[in-house]
Amino acid sequence: MKIPFNKPFIIGKEIDYIRESVRSGHIAGDGLFTKKCHSFLEKRLNARKVLLTTSCTSALEMAAILCRVGHGDEVILPSYTFVSTANAFYLRGAKLVFVDIRPDTMNIDEGLIGDAVTKRTKAIVPVHYAGVGCEMDAIMEIAKKNRLDVIEDAAQGIGAAYKGKHLGTIGDFGVLSFHETKNCICGEGGALIINSQRCIERAEIIREKGTNRSKFFRGEVDKYTWVDVGSSYLPSDLLAAFLYAQLENMDKITKRRKEIYDLYSKGLKPLADAGVMELPVIPSHCRPNYHMFHVKLENKKVRDGLLGYLKSKSIHTVFHYIPLHLSPVGRSMGYVKGRLPVTESASDRLLRLPFYYNLTKPEMDRIIMNIKKFFK
Repeated sequence: MKIPFNKPFIIGKEIDYIRESVRSGHIAGDGLFTKKCHSFLEKRLNARKVLLTTSCTSALEMAAILCRVGHGDEVILPSYTFVSTANAFYLRGAKLVFVDIRPDTMNIDEGLIGDAVTKRTKAIVPVHYAGVGCEMDAIMEIAKKNRLDVIEDAAQGIGAAYKGKHLGTIGDFGVLSFHETKNCICGEGGALIINSQRCIERAEIIREKGTNRSKFFRGEVDKYTWVDVGSSYLPSDLLAAFLYAQLENMDKITKRRKEIYDLYSKGLKPLADAGVMELPVIPSHCRPNYHMFHVKLENKKVRDGLLGYLKSKSIHTVFHYIPLHLSPVGRSMGYVKGRLPVTESASDRLLRLPFYYNLTKPEMDRIIMNIKKFFK
């Protein structure tokens, strides 16, 4: 039997809520369940304002607009991230300044950010890899000193926290993802967390194609019109209905993912103790959401060998990001191999194991057994 890398799941009233949304007579953006999701997330995350978006990519694009990033500006971010993190600012004409990551958490190395700041720097974009918080105290101190915006890419971080604060609520803006590979899912979807009161009204306008339509529906204006830049960043209420059922069960989902994470940790610890692999690192001041389980092998040859061996046993594992600075676009910016050594090493050595809500213990036993067989 094949063990996939990921498998979407239904945990509660997803189908019932979709029916309810249809019966409400409004399945476009900002319907009944969109508002329920907004309220839930604002309360749960202790966030000033949350707006659902069509994707985490959309949320990042909105954040770039809200930060007024433009041509000639520089944005500091890790190279070890999904392309959306970079594209949101690249689309605005910004120069991307890639910084290396820490070898333990795989997050941006806060000790290298200060040297990357110039008079053109506009924003810092820390990416909370695997739902483990970046060192936000240091990052916020650098941002405050240089009057920079901070956009937290918490695509993988819903429910996780840094020193008691939810990821995405520490910087000026935060973004979440509800893609089918994330902890809480709705197929495609995301959210923008707005931590500044002054930006809320403009965020609503940008999200509504650049119109003041939200104010119209609240009765604050007698008609709505085009007032700013924007696009259609509203998800269907059908997606919000599915998502709301998942959010209601967030604690249950996290508990199950912790069980899976702990089983992997226990089963693979002997191999880590023997020095043939590295297991994930979670600092004590970070509360994880157990988004993924990855191992780092000795080198690319061993990583690729294990990946191929598990594939032959019908177990689907994946490596993660190709560093953005080594992509065709990154190379066109002048980046070359060797520029970010920790990032490049991690990319060559990291392997992600199957991880989803319905992953069973027998399946995990089979995965762990075959990993051990490979090293024997």
